[in-house]
Amino acid sequence: MRSMGGERVEEAVASAVAVLRTVTDRDWEARAGRLEWSCRRTAEHTAGALLKYAGGLAGRAETRLPLTFGLAEDAGNDAALDLLRTTGALLVAAIRTTPREVRAFHPFPFHSANREGFAAMGVTEVLLHTHDIAEGLGLAYEPPAELCAYALTGIFPQVRPSPDHWRTLLWATGRGDLPGRAPVTEWHWYNNLVIPAERLTLEGITPAAAADLHTGGTGGFEWLDGEPFEGTREAAGMLVKAYEAGVHRPEWGVFVLVRKEDGRAVGSMGFHGPPDEEGRAEVGYDLVAGARGHGYATEALRSLAAWALARDDVGTLCATVERANTPSQGVITRAGFTRVGEDEETYAYARHR
Repeated sequence: MRSMGGERVEEAVASAVAVLRTVTDRDWEARAGRLEWSCRRTAEHTAGALLKYAGGLAGRAETRLPLTFGLAEDAGNDAALDLLRTTGALLVAAIRTTPREVRAFHPFPFHSANREGFAAMGVTEVLLHTHDIAEGLGLAYEPPAELCAYALTGIFPQVRPSPDHWRTLLWATGRGDLPGRAPVTEWHWYNNLVIPAERLTLEGITPAAAADLHTGGTGGFEWLDGEPFEGTREAAGMLVKAYEAGVHRPEWGVFVLVRKEDGRAVGSMGFHGPPDEEGRAEVGYDLVAGARGHGYATEALRSLAAWALARDDVGTLCATVERANTPSQGVITRAGFTRVGEDEETYAYARHR
């Protein structure tokens, strides 16, 4: 799975500038769609967002950038589009020069994002606000479906997809209706959750990465043995099914285990679904062959368990291990789990808060 972030931002900005360039002679003080802003203020905001994303990513920002931004009062509508094109190019450059594992501050919802997250946010800003401006100016606009799908599978993992990606994105952001779905009045996107461990980072994967893993790709990761273990592909398939059914909760999905020393993925770990009504959640994990015997699974499971059991909605973590899998039994025991049951083929383990 090759990183497409830069190309997607370029495409979104080029599409927006092309359509809005045809109406620069109109009054951009008109209200932009359902927003309280004018069309000119909306264009200014969009360019400012792209600049903030570029600056945050390039500077590895750890807090919100104290950046103010605005067009000169005597600048025309064409200048607003020139500014959008320029700030888009800055974001593209930041995305293309930032390593995959780098993260920078963003508030929603886990206080950081990687380059793909910033790319998806940039694409979303451009698509939605071009829609707002076009609506305010009485102009028809519909972006390429691939751009909408990129945004949805990257930072809207909680939204059940539909065949019409553009209408789904508009609905998910309170700008339209979808048959059979209640109107959206409050929303925000979801960047992936990352959980730190001593030698590893547990990186939550998006539906886009899960789909790529499930169909034989890398998910955008550099794997220690060249590809993930089969269990990772199966878990990714479960995530894709949950996403398509509209029941995926991003923090209860699959995490890829990435070594801090070299950025290589060594395995995966995650949940079979969100906690049930009794606060029970089931975990599973695997490692590529070349990473076994180094304590990575134990380290990752301790961190994942600590994160989960610190939540109010989780009281017990469960796991099932085959009787013949002695190494996995050692991992689960060292991570603080206790054997609580068995059958002819497996042992059942649990760890309580």
